[in-house]
Amino acid sequence: MRCLGIDIGSSSIKGAILNLQSGQVERISKETFPDPLPGLPPGFHEVDSSLVLNRTVSVIRQLLADASDVRQIVFCGQMGGVILTDAASRPVTNYLSWRDQRSLQPLDGSTTPLLEEIEQRLSPNLFADLGRELKPGTATVLLHWLARHNQLPAGTIPVSIGDFVVGSLCGVTPTMHRTHTIGMLNLRTSDWHREAFAVLGLDQLQWPELANDGIPIGQCTIDGRTLDVFTVMGDQQAALKGIQLTKDELSINVSTGSQVSQITSQFQPSNCQTRCWFGTDYLNTITHIPAGRSLTVIEALLTELPRAAGIAVPNSWKLISEATERASGGGLSCDLSFFASAMGNSGRIDHITTENLTVGNLFQAAFEFMADSYLTCSRRLSDSPTWSRIAISGGLVQAFPSLRQKLQKRFSWPMREVAEQEETMMGLLYWAREVANG
Repeated sequence: MRCLGIDIGSSSIKGAILNLQSGQVERISKETFPDPLPGLPPGFHEVDSSLVLNRTVSVIRQLLADASDVRQIVFCGQMGGVILTDAASRPVTNYLSWRDQRSLQPLDGSTTPLLEEIEQRLSPNLFADLGRELKPGTATVLLHWLARHNQLPAGTIPVSIGDFVVGSLCGVTPTMHRTHTIGMLNLRTSDWHREAFAVLGLDQLQWPELANDGIPIGQCTIDGRTLDVFTVMGDQQAALKGIQLTKDELSINVSTGSQVSQITSQFQPSNCQTRCWFGTDYLNTITHIPAGRSLTVIEALLTELPRAAGIAVPNSWKLISEATERASGGGLSCDLSFFASAMGNSGRIDHITTENLTVGNLFQAAFEFMADSYLTCSRRLSDSPTWSRIAISGGLVQAFPSLRQKLQKRFSWPMREVAEQEETMMGLLYWAREVANG
C-alpha cells in the first residue's frame, strides 16, 4: 500500500510517495514556498495563500503521475502563523507567517512592544495553560495585532496555512489537529482556551473543530483521481515521529532550526514550551535554539567578497568543515544569538586576537556555544532528567564531527544518532501506517 505525504514547510512544499509496506520514501517532488508579498511595512511577513494552494496541487500532480495506486494523502505543516478563512475555507486574509515580527513594534504611541503588552495581559496561570507559547509569529499574537487594528472579522476561522490548504482541497470547513494548536489550546482541558481569547480580544472568532488522529476530513479530486485527505499534523511532531522518539529519550535536533524535546504522559508545565503530542501525550520542548540559520550568517560573511568579485565558492561548507577539524578554537567565543532565540537576541564574537581569528577557530567557538546551549536548554526542560538516552538528529551533526564530539562531552547519557535525512516524511509514513492499521 502506498500513499502521498506532503510537508508544507516554510522554505519548500515537499511531497513524497510513501510505501507503507517497505517503509521507503520512494519519490520526492518539491516546489518553493512563495516569497512574502512586496511592499509590506518592515517586520511584516505575509504570503498569498492562493500561491501556496496552487504549488501544493502542483506537487500532488507530479507525484500522482507515478502513483496510480495511491488513494490517500497525509500532511504536516509549518508551526505558527495564521490565516483567517470563512466556513468554506475561502481565505479572508493573507497568510501571516510565523516569521512575522510586527508584534515587536509598539502600538498607539506606546513605547512598549506589543508582545510585551500581551505578556502583561496574560496571568502566569493562563500563560502556563497555553504551553508558554508566546513568540512574535504565534497565532494568538498575530490575531491580537489584527484585533487591535480592527482587522479581525467576526465569525472568521483562524487556522494554519496547512489547514487552509487541506480545507480548500476538500471544500470543507477547516479543522485543526491538536499538534498544530500551539499557543491556543488550554492544555489542562484539551480545548480552546476561551478565557485567554477573551483577555486578548479574540472571542468573536469561530474556532475550528479539533481533529482526532486517523480520521479523514474529506476528499479531493485532482486530475480525475479521488483521494482521502487527512488533517495536518505539526511538522515538529512529524519529524520527531520520524526518528521514532521514545519517552525515555531527550531529542536534540541540530539543523537549520533547532530544538530539544521530550515526550511526557502528563501535562507538566516547566520552564519551556509545551505542545500536544499524539494521542493524549504532550511534548515539552524548547525551540529556536541558534544553529544552522546563524551559521549561515557567518558563512555568508566569509563568502561576501568573493561573491562581490563574481567568484563562486561552491564548496564553502566543505572547506569550513575541513578548517574546523584542524582548529582548536584559539580562545575565541561566539554567541550565535543573531536572531530572537531561546538564548537571547544579541549575538557576538569575543576574545579576538591577531592570531586566533580564523575560519576554523570561529566555527569551533560557534560549536562550543551550540553544545552549551543544548545542555542549558535540556536543564530547562527538567531539573531532574527522566531520560536515559539522547537521540541526536539533523544534518549538522553528520556534517561536523567536532560538533558531535562536543555534544558527547556535555551529555553523560548514551547517544542514539539518527542519520535519517527525510525525518518528516518518515513521520508521515509511520502515521499513515497507524491510520491504515486502525
